Amino acid sequence: MTADRIAHIEIDDSGLPTPTPEIEQERAVAIFDLLEENSFVLQTEGAPEGPYRLHLAIRDRRLVFEVATDDTPAGAFHLSLGPFRQVVKDYWQICESYFDAVKKLPPSQIEAIDMARRGIHNEGARILQERLEGKAQIDTHTSRRLFTLICVLHFGS
Repeated sequence: MTADRIAHIEIDDSGLPTPTPEIEQERAVAIFDLLEENSFVLQTEGAPEGPYRLHLAIRDRRLVFEVATDDTPAGAFHLSLGPFRQVVKDYWQICESYFDAVKKLPPSQIEAIDMARRGIHNEGARILQERLEGKAQIDTHTSRRLFTLICVLHFGS
């Protein structure tokens, strides 16, 4: 297993409303998938090698990535939520449609909604990769999973 990865993740959801079962499921799957396979390399000067511990939070209307190796801080990034607002809003709207569709629509209609959901999700992942440029290098799969966790945090903020 490579050192350039996230080995542990914590989500600071203190002060946020209790998530719905669907949101809790999205979060659990994203964390599981992220820890199973990811690529995360700090790009800041003098940054230590991983594996990394990642703490995600929203503070003062900013997305906060706190990165550590074991218990040693390795870096922190504070990103504006502005670039994420519309894509997160669009993502949750399409997710609501998807969750409703799964309960009552035929597979062909569910598939169409899921394709739209994946497209919005890819856009959010792309924005995240751009925002982390020069700070951390992540692959597309890692970016998609982290975007899901950002959406979960954003849901209650």
